[in-house]
Order: sequence, then structure tokens, then C-alpha cells
Amino acid sequence: MAQAAVPIPQPLRIPLREVLPWAIFGAVLSLLLLYFVGTEQGAFSVFGGQFVHEFVHDGRHLLGFPCH
Repeated sequence: MAQAAVPIPQPLRIPLREVLPWAIFGAVLSLLLLYFVGTEQGAFSVFGGQFVHEFVHDGRHLLGFPCH
């Protein structure tokens, strides 16, 4: 009984130096999004008025940020 030689798949290895810039970019984007949803209001406001607050209003409540 002959068996066919089946290659054993090797684990995918991605070098850290290729992943690190994308991980940093993702972290910065996440923190920026968290800032606009969570704290873009009051003393730390980047944009004046209520436009950003009203734009992310439902997201604030969904994530548990009080705003009223």
C-alpha cells in the first residue's frame, strides 16, 4: 500500500518589523476615534460648537459615555 507524500504546512511567520508600523497606526487611529467619541466636548474640544458631539451622540451612549 503506497501513500502519497503530503507536505506538512508550516506556520505563517510575519516579521515584527513589518507588523509594528501597522499596529502603531491602528492604535493611533483607535485612540483618535476614542477621543472624538468620548471627550470631544468641553475644555479639551478641538472643534467649536456641537457638530462633533451631535455626530457621535449615539456612539457615546452605546459605549457608556455620559453626555447629558
